[in-house]
Amino acid sequence: MIKYNTMKDFIKMTLAVIAGIIIVSIVSTVIAVGIAASIGASGKSVAQLTGNSVLKIDLSKITLGEQSAESNPLSKVQGQGDNSTIGILDAVNAINAAAEDPFVKFIFLKTDGYMGDVTYLQELRGSLARFRSSGKPVISYIESPTTDSYYIASVADKVYMTAHPGASPTITGVSTQMVFLKDILDILGVEVQLIRHGRYKSAGEMFVRNTPSDDNLLQYKTLVNSIWGSISSEIADSRDITVDDLNSCIDNLKLSLPEDFLDEKLVDELLTAGQLEDKIATFAQVESIKDVKMADFADYVASRTALASKAKNKIAVIYADGDIIDGSESKNVAGDRFAGIISSVRADSSVKAVVLRVNSPGGSVLASEKIKTELDLLKKDKPLIASFGAYAASGGYWISNNCDRIFSNPSTLTGSIGVFSLIPNFGKTARNLAHVNFVTVSSNKHGDMYALMRRFDEDETAYQQRSVEMIYDKFTSMVSEGRNLDKDYVDGIGQGRVWSGLDALSIGLVDEIGSLEDAIGYAAVCAGDEDTANWNITAYPKPQTTIEMLMELFGEKSSVSAMVQDTMLEGVFSTMKDWAEAAGKGKADITFARLPYEISIR
Repeated sequence: MIKYNTMKDFIKMTLAVIAGIIIVSIVSTVIAVGIAASIGASGKSVAQLTGNSVLKIDLSKITLGEQSAESNPLSKVQGQGDNSTIGILDAVNAINAAAEDPFVKFIFLKTDGYMGDVTYLQELRGSLARFRSSGKPVISYIESPTTDSYYIASVADKVYMTAHPGASPTITGVSTQMVFLKDILDILGVEVQLIRHGRYKSAGEMFVRNTPSDDNLLQYKTLVNSIWGSISSEIADSRDITVDDLNSCIDNLKLSLPEDFLDEKLVDELLTAGQLEDKIATFAQVESIKDVKMADFADYVASRTALASKAKNKIAVIYADGDIIDGSESKNVAGDRFAGIISSVRADSSVKAVVLRVNSPGGSVLASEKIKTELDLLKKDKPLIASFGAYAASGGYWISNNCDRIFSNPSTLTGSIGVFSLIPNFGKTARNLAHVNFVTVSSNKHGDMYALMRRFDEDETAYQQRSVEMIYDKFTSMVSEGRNLDKDYVDGIGQGRVWSGLDALSIGLVDEIGSLEDAIGYAAVCAGDEDTANWNITAYPKPQTTIEMLMELFGEKSSVSAMVQDTMLEGVFSTMKDWAEAAGKGKADITFARLPYEISIR
């Protein structure tokens, strides 16, 4: 209760409140106007090309993803620029269209600054190679290339590199870092019990070990070498050198200066900025760079998307992008929401075939099973084709192994047929760090086994192991049936092991190395018309609109603390969040079919 001593104080306080309301209103109006302006400016203009135009693809200025998505409406207000995403299928379709566009003379490709999955580069690289086969050139320019940015640049007819000093190339091959938390958890007093089936099911190792097991180390060495084998062979073919020569350059650290790249035949010429402009003008057949008509790739993609087929009959592309989680939330692959989406696609008589695009490291077993149940029903009515993105592992493979045909990128992380359960014990942390004591009163012997305050005893561990074994048996049986493989064989290639797409092909987990575009083409054949131009390619779920993002930002994420909390809980801490949420529901055993963490190629 606030008590005012004098009328003067009361008047001052009242005026202050009124002033505060006015200020808040003004600030809110300014923010709203800023957001509205941002929304108005965020729409991509339709690229109207005339004459001899150059299509410029600057990978530092675009974000490639599974689906095209509008920019976060607050990004420009916050000074972050346009952070919209171009879906890989839209990007590929635009390059295909440019090959037949009489106004597009060639593609100018800048690859420095790319941040994203190598699988997108593989699909983009394939479309650029097809563009070249149409008779039009691709020229690329690099300054400080990384492994992935050089990989995409090497597809070009001519690869140019800066002649200016200060370039910092970092082409070192493919690597991944494995994180282990046991030491810090010991300091914090957190004990984690890992119950799993699978020699290679390494997701829980980060919590119970400070170094990788031999099996885990073997699988990651094999995986990294397979991915590099695919990338290095494509680079070598494009540059007309041997893979051994390329590896020698990298292993002996020969590529530190632009001149080194020229000497090793990895680039065609070193150019200053002015010389590069002259080259572009020459390719465009004009006198100077001022006469070059440069088309922005994002605008060109938007223009091609606007011309998408409006045919009545559809091929549905269902994007299973993200962690597989329980519930119906709008992000990730929420089991109940996706089951509903699949059911509605099955009921839509205009949908004649379905492509399931999987880009998921897995997650909840329950959610995975809900999704797969609906997919199995859909498969009885319509052709169901799978396309694998960066990940189709654990739960991601669970939901997709029964598709009529599976297309995978060479570097897709797939398989990981295994199950694990993590049960943390925070009892010592509570006592020694927080100085909090818990006393449990329970009606039954094991009533507090999921309270997270003690270890499982022998009977409880066996109880949990039984559940894990049951799920693993179901997983291997399911793959055996879906892939027409002997169950013992599936167990042999399973055990939680992660495979690259290339290796997955050799052991029967996928049918073909190919892109999302290839999978759609196959679906069109299955549906009775191989010309994809005659189909309405429809994406599910629909990406959020700007208005929907705003509603979420000011609804579910209305407080700054909630936004910060979500950011803080990324990565490793998301597991802690799962534990806490499960404990709040009275069940804190977390059983997953999931990869331990994502792998990035740089």
